[in-house]
Amino acid sequence: MKIITRYFNRQLAAIFIMLALVLSGLAWMVQILTMLKFLIMYGLSLFDFLFLTSLMFPFIISIILPFVVFIASLFVYNKMVSDNEVTVMASVGMSPWQLARPAVWLAIAVAAVHWTLTLAIVPASQVKFYNTQWEMRYGLAHLKLQESAFTQITDGLVVFVNKVSGNDLSQVMLFDNRDPKNQMTVLAEKGKLINTPRGLSLVMTTGSVQMKSETFTVGTFGTFDMDMNVADKNMDEQFKVRRIPTRDLLTFVRADRNNFSDAHYKLLLAEVSSRFLAPFMDIILVLIGMLAMLKMSLLRRRASWSAPIAVLGMAATMAAYMSVSNMVVSLAGLYVFAGAIAIAIIGLLWALRK
Repeated sequence: MKIITRYFNRQLAAIFIMLALVLSGLAWMVQILTMLKFLIMYGLSLFDFLFLTSLMFPFIISIILPFVVFIASLFVYNKMVSDNEVTVMASVGMSPWQLARPAVWLAIAVAAVHWTLTLAIVPASQVKFYNTQWEMRYGLAHLKLQESAFTQITDGLVVFVNKVSGNDLSQVMLFDNRDPKNQMTVLAEKGKLINTPRGLSLVMTTGSVQMKSETFTVGTFGTFDMDMNVADKNMDEQFKVRRIPTRDLLTFVRADRNNFSDAHYKLLLAEVSSRFLAPFMDIILVLIGMLAMLKMSLLRRRASWSAPIAVLGMAATMAAYMSVSNMVVSLAGLYVFAGAIAIAIIGLLWALRK
């Protein structure tokens, strides 16, 4: 029995690792293609660009894990069914549960990794990804002012600097035409670039400002703080539930729901479902696959239908899970959903052992 178990484990582990690497690599390549604008528009180095895209890896892996473990189990057992290995093992007294046990243990191990990702690693990596992306878009990282040259910061915002020393500027001229009805021209002896919660700002000292709206105004200043971007980090970060730490997320869903709009509270519940209940799908999908493959493989005339039925069962189960998780509107409904998942796992185990 130990030899057979080791044989199953080797087959399952090899296929699982190969599929995980291939699918995560393909997903990462798609992510790279969608984020090429950061490499082109913001002048990032290749290392910084790869670092930014790699921060999406934990989230990508958490999405594909249920499918990877299901496909790996289905592939290995379908091959054994085709080679009559399952029939031979069953003929010597091995039950479907004994045959499925290596795949079920793999699913449990994958679910444990999945929980680690969804509860801790994915929220932390999403925060890091957002902060890095925001800094590259709106912070000092992407801005490279050239001496004695006009630099367009954003549409309608142009800066001329005579001398640049790090973030310190000398002889600055700034033209702001982002609002054509309120044009502004600023001249200053010195300036300094700083990061603020609103984005990049230029603090200028000792200069003059000309404003043209319905009237024309000219004045002087000692210090003048000019926003260089229209992005507000705090506003852009509002209600990104994937970035909320798990402890805070649980506090929010247990708090008075009047603190949130119905749409926001529904998003919180969906995120809780994704973090706590989605890893159970790793186990459920494997149990569905094993039930179809092993039970039907012993019925000769139906063996060829086992793999398609397993795939249809997987698709229907995932569609049902995603639909229900998005329909939950209360904490009680979330508890009912979790209970239904537990009952489904118990029922599948019972059917496999029966």
